Amino acid sequence: MGVKKTKLNKWLTKEGRSQAWLAKNSNISRTAMNQICTGKREPNMSTVKRIMSAIRKVNKDAKVDDFFDI
Repeated sequence: MGVKKTKLNKWLTKEGRSQAWLAKNSNISRTAMNQICTGKREPNMSTVKRIMSAIRKVNKDAKVDDFFDI
């Protein structure tokens, strides 16, 4: 069975960035980031805000619904 490709995970692949990069820049554990990226965990709003802050460092026009189904 393959890993679920969430919108967030697809973006990381397209950008050539790692979950570790996003975890570090979001101040979220790598384990939690992996679970979010593989759809095993739904992030709360605080976590979404931290992830979006990191993403906006490289894509200032990024929108929450581009990455999460909230």
